[in-house]
Amino acid sequence: MSVCKVLHVIVFVLFCHGIPPSDGQKKKETLLMEKVGQMMDWASKRSVIRMNGEKFRRFVKAPPRNYSVVVMFTALQPQRQCGVCKQADEEYQILANSWRYSSAFTNKIFFASVDFDEGSDIFHMLNMNSAPTFMHFPSKGKPKRADTYELQVRGFAAEQISRWIADRTDINVRVIRPPNYAGPLMLGFLLAVVGSLVYLRRNNLEFLYNKNAWAFAALCFVLIMTSGQMWNHIRGPPYAHKNPNTGQVSYIHGSSQAQFVAETHIVLLFNSAVTFGMVLLHEAATSDMDIGKRKIMCIAGIGLVVLFFSWLLSIFRAKYHGYPYSFLMN
Repeated sequence: MSVCKVLHVIVFVLFCHGIPPSDGQKKKETLLMEKVGQMMDWASKRSVIRMNGEKFRRFVKAPPRNYSVVVMFTALQPQRQCGVCKQADEEYQILANSWRYSSAFTNKIFFASVDFDEGSDIFHMLNMNSAPTFMHFPSKGKPKRADTYELQVRGFAAEQISRWIADRTDINVRVIRPPNYAGPLMLGFLLAVVGSLVYLRRNNLEFLYNKNAWAFAALCFVLIMTSGQMWNHIRGPPYAHKNPNTGQVSYIHGSSQAQFVAETHIVLLFNSAVTFGMVLLHEAATSDMDIGKRKIMCIAGIGLVVLFFSWLLSIFRAKYHGYPYSFLMN
């Protein structure tokens, strides 16, 4: 009877306190702590952890892992001539810095990058033949299709990538952009120039009452703003993109979240042509000129509006995929 009681006590103690972890379990936990500690150490020095093939296989692919990793696969070396990679990297750095210096920062997610020239074996292992590409590697299981970011559809703005990360991990990264002083400086310079001109012509200010001059200045301001010139000042995009494989030059960016400098000039030109066409139509309807000249102005105005508005719509369709409306051109 006493032996049975002793056995019952032993079973009860094991049941209450649990069986001590095995050596394999302890080794797994120790390895996980080392990996998390190393990732945190790297993240404290760089918001985006640069990885080669060995680091990627150990800290991203190999278990155990209780953290997610967002990896940007890119090709930043000058010989690769990837202008988009540089723009995407700037946005990615803004996103990673926003997370690194956020009060919500934890070890549940890390941001990393793999450059083609430092980890080409990783590109081959993942059957990846384009850059930049963003992938999310979850803490458990293998990446799914939705863990690959749709760059051509969403663009590479930090805010868009942040929304995608929130969908995949339930971690919200509030994007904080560094201040840009180019706009205020240019505005201050412009005000200084205008103030100087007003001071020099302080005895003759009749030009201030010229309605046509004010209308033209307002029109120029509107055309500049609608073409995306402020985007150029804030983001600093390249003039155009040349495909290193085919040599083809693209002047229109394929995403609604980015644009090239050449694209803003094209949009400015097209909007100006539409505006000029509207001015011709107005003059043809209200002026006292000969009826023949008014007809010519009317036809020219209709042609300008129809042609360049159609081209504007085609640019919008090329950038905003799935837009259902078109006019004359696709």
